[in-house]
Amino acid sequence: MIESAATSYEVEEVEMRQAYASTLLELAKQNPNIIALEADLMSSISTNKIQGQIPNQLINCGIMEANMMGIAAGLALTGKIPFLHTFAQFATRRAFDQLFVSGGYARLNLKILGSDSGVTAEHNGGTHMAFEDLGLLRLIPNAVVYEASDSTMLSYLLRKVSVEYGVHYIRTMRKAAVKIYTSGETFEEGKGKLLREGGDVTIIASGIMVAEALKAADILHNNGVQATVIDMYSIKPIDKELIIKYAKKTGAIVTAENHNVIGGLGSAVAEVLSEHCPVPLRRIGVKEQFGQVGKTEYLKEVYNLTARNIVECVNEVKSY
Repeated sequence: MIESAATSYEVEEVEMRQAYASTLLELAKQNPNIIALEADLMSSISTNKIQGQIPNQLINCGIMEANMMGIAAGLALTGKIPFLHTFAQFATRRAFDQLFVSGGYARLNLKILGSDSGVTAEHNGGTHMAFEDLGLLRLIPNAVVYEASDSTMLSYLLRKVSVEYGVHYIRTMRKAAVKIYTSGETFEEGKGKLLREGGDVTIIASGIMVAEALKAADILHNNGVQATVIDMYSIKPIDKELIIKYAKKTGAIVTAENHNVIGGLGSAVAEVLSEHCPVPLRRIGVKEQFGQVGKTEYLKEVYNLTARNIVECVNEVKSY
């Protein structure tokens, strides 16, 4: 069954930051145990509306992300449900030890939003551009790792994790995303979304690369190549059954992610294929590079994260 997906590639009217803040405000009003934690980024993620309406349920921890993890752990120990937000690299790379020990090892209930992930950090540049956060979170035992493709998915995942226990990481951007899903869509843990079905090759993408994968499938279709497109929003646990099914059906896989090819979606898919169904694989993603300043569209060209790059990889992987 093909899932419902928009195909016009229109940018959403609601920014991802607005979807986060509005959904979290709604959840916090319903549940006084939900506490938003910020590293001095309320205006950047729009959670100042929470501060304005229910100030007792928001803590500005300042630019001290490791300390924010410790505060969240303490809140979780008292039965609170902390939602932590900061740049993806500060939520993971900078505070990894505290997240690993105080969150994962202690088996506590933490909900983490890593925003401005990958090239979407734009003018904040290389120090603020996380290409390794998914790999780090995948290393934490029992952590659940998602990458949200649009605001419909992000809002659903926030509601979902608010009532589930454990360490949950949601990777996203702050600005408006390309609309992929219609309202009412659901997103299960450990599953991917089949957006388009074809018999020649499978493109598995996440986040901002889902729209690029769909555009690539259009180009390929015009050239007589029918591509399956899967949104693998659940990075961990990953949908092994879906990967194996379409590896067997199409015989070739291309992954596409706004992340280092090491440790993220491409690595997760490669692990499944190597153990269960080896087929030719090519990975679109960042390779041996740090981040830099630039607009998202420019950086997608620099790091080869475009529909054209996906088409090139499809043609290469099909030649085997």
